[in-house]
Amino acid sequence: MSQLLGVLEQGFIYAILALGVYITFKILDFPDMSVDSTFPLGAAVTALMISSGLPPLACIPASLVAGAAAGAITGIIHVKFHVRDLLSGIIVMTGLYSINLHIAGRSNVQLFSFDTLFKNDLISALPAGVQPYAPVLLLALLTLLCKVLMDLYLATRSGFLLRATGDNPTLVATLAKDSGKVKILGLSIANALVALSGCIMCQYQRYFDISMGTGTLVLAVASVIVGTQLLRGLRILRATTAVVLGSVLYKGCVALALSLGLSPFDMKLVTAALLLVIIIAGGHSRKKVKRHA
Repeated sequence: MSQLLGVLEQGFIYAILALGVYITFKILDFPDMSVDSTFPLGAAVTALMISSGLPPLACIPASLVAGAAAGAITGIIHVKFHVRDLLSGIIVMTGLYSINLHIAGRSNVQLFSFDTLFKNDLISALPAGVQPYAPVLLLALLTLLCKVLMDLYLATRSGFLLRATGDNPTLVATLAKDSGKVKILGLSIANALVALSGCIMCQYQRYFDISMGTGTLVLAVASVIVGTQLLRGLRILRATTAVVLGSVLYKGCVALALSLGLSPFDMKLVTAALLLVIIIAGGHSRKKVKRHA
């Protein structure tokens, strides 16, 4: 049961990250490398605020603003200065590494003696039988809130323009809209979600580490691909729901691999193999659909 709770908890945390990457990877078709530093940016802001005595809940809007600013900078570099999308993300990712160190004050900040969203007087006052399930319930609520808000936004005029910018920028121009501004907005929203995920992870594990963002982009892309490819046959599911479930499924696959005796050193290899199998299987299924059509 404890292993299942761990999979669900981490799956929900990374689901918020995956929702952000879904915007850049699937909707905007933008390879945003800055994610590997935006994730620890949210954690750095959280570590600074909590260690300064500020309430854990106040870290959420602060992380959202910090992540949105980082995403906007990536978009401005790409749109206004005509730097390639990949290079824009790399530039911001590199610069944020030093900024994160300045915000946190050092490369590792421990928060074990401070209250967080998952360890506070309110949680301690719950019945002993409920306390172990409080984190997963809180994380499920936060993830559901992010998913619902994202669905509501994508159903607005601005959300339709965001999707059109990724699919057909020429169409956006014919509507007398600036696709560059739409792209900057999309990157801001995506990185705000990524930073929020870092904020929650920092409070969940009760420490900040400068290297905690390493590999987050791969993890998020894996979650997006797992969800959108494996569950695409279930048409009743929204894409955002598939991304959330994909994150949980991915963490479940990792936990299963570890329980079968694989070394943690092999996790990147497992991720690469899993992605390759899903992508190849998805390609074959699309070819079959075209032949039958």
